[in-house]
Parts: sequence; structure tokens; C-alpha cells
Amino acid sequence: MSTIITLVESATTTTEPAATATTTKTISRTRAVWHPRIASAFRTALACTIVGFITLFSPVVLQREVAFPALSYVTVILIVSEASLGDTIRGCWHVLYATFQGVLPAILSLWLIGPARYSISASVVAVTLMSFVITLPESTHLICKRIALAQIVILYSVTSVEGVHTGVITHPVHVAASAGVGGLAALFALVFPYPRLASYEVRKKSMLFKENISERLNLFVNAFCAENKTSALASISQAKSLVKTGTTLFQNIKIKQESMQWERPLNRLAKQYDMNPTDRLQALEIPLKGIEIALTSCSSFPVRVADQELKNLLLSLKEQINITLKQTKSSPPSDSSTVPETAKEEEEEVLHELFLQTLQTNFPTQSDLPSFFFLFCMKLLHDESIATRSDRTASKNNPTPKIEESVQKQDQYIKKSVLSSWILTRIITTRLMYAAKCSLSLGLAVLFGMMFSKENGFWAGLTVGVGMAGGREATFKIANIKAQGTVLGTIYGVLACFLFPRFVEIRFLSLLPWIIFTSFLRRSRMYDQAGAISAIIAALIILGRKDYGPPSEFAIVRITEAFIGLTCSIMVELLLQPTRASTMAKVQLSKSLRALHDYIGSIDVPANRKNNSKMCLTELKEKEKKLRVNVSELGKFIAEAGVEPNFWFIPFHGACYSKLLGSLSKMVDLLLFATHAMGFLAQESHRFGVAWIELQEQIGGDLDHFKEMVVSSLKCFEEVTLIKSLANLEKELKSKNISYDLELGKSNANGLRVLISEDEDEMEKIMSSFVQHSREVVDKVDVYEGDEEELKSQMVLCLSAIGFCIDALMKETREIEKNVKELVQWENPSSHVNLCEIYCKINALYT
Repeated sequence: MSTIITLVESATTTTEPAATATTTKTISRTRAVWHPRIASAFRTALACTIVGFITLFSPVVLQREVAFPALSYVTVILIVSEASLGDTIRGCWHVLYATFQGVLPAILSLWLIGPARYSISASVVAVTLMSFVITLPESTHLICKRIALAQIVILYSVTSVEGVHTGVITHPVHVAASAGVGGLAALFALVFPYPRLASYEVRKKSMLFKENISERLNLFVNAFCAENKTSALASISQAKSLVKTGTTLFQNIKIKQESMQWERPLNRLAKQYDMNPTDRLQALEIPLKGIEIALTSCSSFPVRVADQELKNLLLSLKEQINITLKQTKSSPPSDSSTVPETAKEEEEEVLHELFLQTLQTNFPTQSDLPSFFFLFCMKLLHDESIATRSDRTASKNNPTPKIEESVQKQDQYIKKSVLSSWILTRIITTRLMYAAKCSLSLGLAVLFGMMFSKENGFWAGLTVGVGMAGGREATFKIANIKAQGTVLGTIYGVLACFLFPRFVEIRFLSLLPWIIFTSFLRRSRMYDQAGAISAIIAALIILGRKDYGPPSEFAIVRITEAFIGLTCSIMVELLLQPTRASTMAKVQLSKSLRALHDYIGSIDVPANRKNNSKMCLTELKEKEKKLRVNVSELGKFIAEAGVEPNFWFIPFHGACYSKLLGSLSKMVDLLLFATHAMGFLAQESHRFGVAWIELQEQIGGDLDHFKEMVVSSLKCFEEVTLIKSLANLEKELKSKNISYDLELGKSNANGLRVLISEDEDEMEKIMSSFVQHSREVVDKVDVYEGDEEELKSQMVLCLSAIGFCIDALMKETREIEKNVKELVQWENPSSHVNLCEIYCKINALYT
């Protein structure tokens, strides 16, 4: 215990310089905002300067080879913005591959057909066919597709303008050289004055992410140990404010992790870094979610079970986790074996004492379940921090299953599920539709653009090609911010030309403040990345070129051509994919509810046979991945629907959908914790003896009761959310002369109410029965000295976690019911909404 007391004292003394630490963190966060943007702007400006020097001030022979500086600037912006060295190397490869896709077929077609025969219609057909071929493969990177589309637009549009004067070889070579100069300029900018390594960025952001975890953990433990509700809520609120920062850091790590593979052959330092950190970082994040859920579920503070001894143990455990995270931050994964054995012994001592402390209280009451769930998640976080420090070595030796096993290699699980035949068919159809939309919109943009201005018609095609999305997007919002960005950049370029009409060098230097401004604009909600890219390209096209006529006249033509291109994209999107995002969100909500009740219906106490337990847990993990993917898709549709125009449709109820998304996301996390707890019980079932049989019978019965209640409600919500309107439902019932029995439809086959809100007493009975049965099972476990005490304590924690998750899942189901009712009422304002009655009518009509 002396070690524990020392750790508690050290944890207390660290709180003294809090004000200084807060000031330092504020300064660090300010630098964290400014530094990457300024660095990105510097490298972008350097790459654009290289292109500008070659196209404006180099020898005439070289300028003739780089005949399309606009393509060079576009290539630079697509590659270098916020890129690392790995991104740029990959971007240069994309330039090369795009050139093979665009230039080589163009040389062949020009040689076979002849430039003189390329009229506007022939060019449009060529652009449409080539763009379909380029965009169809899913494996081709989006940047590669954009560069290839930009090349074919210039290749065929300029050919139709120049006719017989077009060189069969020289013209494609000029296009390839222009794109190549942009790629090389981007590569040089990322190397000078020192390379911006993705491996360094990942390591740095991983350290910040772990610091974020430590800060949130400290606040959560302080909240649990708080003496009053005000202090506890203040700590919880402060911790919640750090969640967004952690999410942003994790997303950045995930993005940069892909670039590290391109640096490995060139960067010796990359061997020192963890090449795949996201799995373990996510495994650290998930227990924190559970800790937050537990604290927000506590009805009163101070927590009843948090006596002084438990508080000291929690402070010690918190300090040990922080020390472990610091060790992983300060040393590469290969050095994890150098961690002193005494530190591991201290951790085991603290954790063992914590187990004994929970054991002394036996099984908790229902009101204490949130507190024990908090302890359960603290243990998970402790296990994951050790696994992270020891670079997966400890996780292999530790018999306790980790959360990491449930979240690790999620992409691989998803890819395996995608191999099923019906999904494969759907993917092929989706790819064909996507390629058709891209090719048709690009062809129409080139057609109408050249009809408006034959010499400048390719600008409409470039607007579509460079801004092509990788999948479904908020069409109207993206078109709007692209148009605004184009206008802003064009006006800035015209004003700079007006201020410095005779000084090309100064006009070009005036791009520097604009590049810095757009680097901040890229992170804004108003313009986002698409608007910022449009703004910088529009300014570069005016200030970075020469001999294109009066800037003001060109600006009008450029804005008009951009408008033509964006209009073509919108019209094609509406014609080929008319389903609105709000409708997709409605359908996806029903799919998510179906996946949710399918997952909950599969939960059961695993059999004590090892193979059966593994099969059961594997099935649950597969369903958890499927549910998580469905909820993620729902979030995307909700975000898209929130920014699409209403027109003559019913306004999208974004607030209600956001609440539903929050409830579904929380239920996914709760099910993950419940699955983990059941996994431990199944793994250690051979050590429980007679108590395991008791657990399967009694607690299994409580789980069945819980599943019947929740699943019946979720099935009701699934069917109700698909109804287009209640008036149409009534008309169908009358036209088919179908009657229904409302009283019969209120209950399921086992006599339970269909809607969980109509049976509040049953919820209390389920929880009371579960707690009572768990207490009886724990009491029947034989306890001996040594590991058996720890085993019994872990059993208490796992059963408490399962009980808490059951209670929370029922409460969230009730919240979903409220929001579904509000949503149906929103869509049918003149009707009285009774979910049970609607469900009865649906069953009567379709069964």
C-alpha cells in the first residue's frame, strides 16, 4: 500500500500549478491552429512560384513545352495542399498514371482520326467516353481521376479549336508536360527546406491524442470522486469539450497513416514509428466513451460507493494509466520492452487492490450499476494502455479479451462482408451509375461551354473534372461553395491586375496573402475544402498566366463557364439520381433499426463450450460491424440532408434525426461493452463451476425477457419509419377493405407490450430480476485465496456492466420511440400519431 499512497500524493501535488498549465495549453492550441496552416500555405506558395517562374520567366523554349499553365496550377493544388511527403510521392505517381490514362489514348485517337475531324460534337463524344472509362474503376484514386479528366478536357477541347494546326504528338506532350511540371513542383515544395513526413505527423498527433485522453481521464476521475454535484458536472462538461479535439486528431492520424506507406522506402525514420496506430488509439478511446456514459448516468454526487479508499485506488490507477501513456509517447514501439518491471508490479498491485475493494461490496444494487460500470471501463482502459505500451505483446499474453479485438481491423471485416453476391451486384450498379453521371456531366459541360465560347469552353469542363467527388455528396451545397469560391478568387485576381497592371512579378507575388487566406478558408464551415480550392485556382488562373486578354473580360467568361459546368453537374445529378438525401436518411434509419434489433436479438449467454462461445462472439462482432456501418451511413445522409434545399418538399427535421443518430450511436457502444463483458464470462466459464449453469439459466432468462421487449419496439419503429404518409396508409386499408384489431396488435406473441413505453413496470421487473439473479450467482461462486478473489471481482464487474447496458439500452429505446413519434408527427402534421395503431395497420395490410 505504500506505493499506492506515494502515487496518490504525487497525483495531488501535480494540481498546484494548474493556472500555468492552462495558460501553456491555450498557447499551444493557438500555435496548433496557426502553424499547420502557415506551413501548408508556404509550401503551396512555393510550388505555385515554381510553376509561375517556369511558365512566366523561363526561356521561351521551355514555356512552349508547358503550354497549359492552368493545368500545372490545378495539379499543384490537388497534390500539395496540406500534404505530406508521402502524399506528394503518391500524387506524382497519380500524375504519371493519369497521363497514361489520358494522353496515350489521345495520341492514338488523334493519329487514327486526325485533328481536322475533331469538331465540337466529336470532342464531346470523346470526352464523354474517355471520362466514363477513367471514372469506372473503384481502385483508381480520386486525385488521379481528377488529373486525368482535366487532361482529356484540355486535349480534346483545344483540338476542336485549333483543328488541323494541332500536333498529333506535340499537343498531347504539352499537356503531359504541363501536368508533370505541376507534380514536380509539388514534390520539390514538400522536400524544401525539409521534408514534411507523414510518419512524423502521425507520431506527433498520436502524442497529442494520448495527452487528450489523459486530460479527459483526469477530469472523469475527478468527477467520480467529487464531493458535490456542481464540481462533478463541471469536470464532465470540461471533459466533453475535449472530445471534439480528440476526434479531429484521430481523423488526421487516420488520413496520414495511409501516406506513411509511400515514405517507407525513402525514410529510415519511418521504421521507428508505429505504422498502424489507429487501432490501438481507437481502443483507448472506446473505454473513455463508457466512462462518460457511466458518469452522465449517475443520479447523484458524491457517488455512494466512492469511499476514501476507493478514491485513493482510482487516483492511483489514473496515475498509472497516465504514466503508461507518457511512456508510449516518449519512446518508439520497439523500446516498449525497456519499461521497468517495478512499474508493471505497481500497476498489478493497484489493480488487485481495486478488485478486492469492489469484491468487498459484493454485487451492487441497481442504483450503483453506473458506478460499477465506471470501474469496469477503467479496467478496460488500464488493459488497453498496457497493450499499447507493450506493442501488442501484453495483449497476446493477457487472457482477458480486449476492446481492441472488437474494433481492430474493422475495415477487413467490412471488406469480407462486401464479398457477398448481392452487395457485389449493388457495387457494380453503383459504379456504373457513378461513371455515367461523371461522364455525362463532363460531356454536357464541354458541349455547352464551347457553345458559349469555343476558345474558353474547356473551363466549364475543368470545373466539373477538377471538382468531381468520389461518391455521393451534398450537390447543391458543394455547387454553391464552388461558385462562391470561383467568384471570390476571380475578383481578387482582377483587383490585383488593376492595382499592378504593368508589373507581372508583383501581381504574382500578390498571390501569397491569398494562398494564406484560403488555407484558413479550407477549414471553415462556410467554404470547406471545395470552396477554398475553387478560390485559389480562380486567382491562380488570372495572376499566374499571361496573354489571355483583358483580365476583366476573361473573368466574366471564366465565371460564366464555371456556372455552366456546375449547372450541368446539378442537372445530371437530379436526372440520374433524383432520390433526395432526406429520403435516403429515412430509408437508412429503418435499415439501422433493423440491424440494431438483429444484433440485440442475437445476444445471449454463451455456452460453456469453447468453440460455441467463440462462434457466438464472432457472430456478434460481425453484426456489430454491420450496425456500425449502417449508423455511419445514416450520419452521412443526415449531414447531406441538412444542407440540401427544401424546394416544395417537407423541411428536413434535422434536430430529430440528430437525436435518433445520437441514441443509435450510444446503443452501438453499449452493445460493444456488453459483448466484451459476455466474452470474458464465456472465456472464464470453466472456472465458475455450478455458478455458470445457474448464470445461464437465470440471467439467460432475464436477457430473453429484455430482448423480447426491446426487439418488438425496434421492429415497430422500423416499419413505421418507412411509411410515406398516414393518409396513403388509410387509403390502402379502405381500398382493400382490411380491418385490424388494435388491442390484439398491442402485444406480441408472449403477451408483452409492443412499445416499451407502455410497459414501464416491466422494465423495472427485468432490472430487479437481473440484479437479484446476478447477486445469487456471485454468491455461489467458490472463493479461495489468490486469483479466485480477483476472478470473482471481475465477475461482479462484468455482470454489473451487462446490467447497466441492459438498463441503458431500454432507456435509449424509449428515447428512440419519442423521437420516432415526433418524426412521424412532423411528416403528418394533420394526423393524430399513435405508433402502436400505425404498426397494427401495417401488419394488417402487409401480412
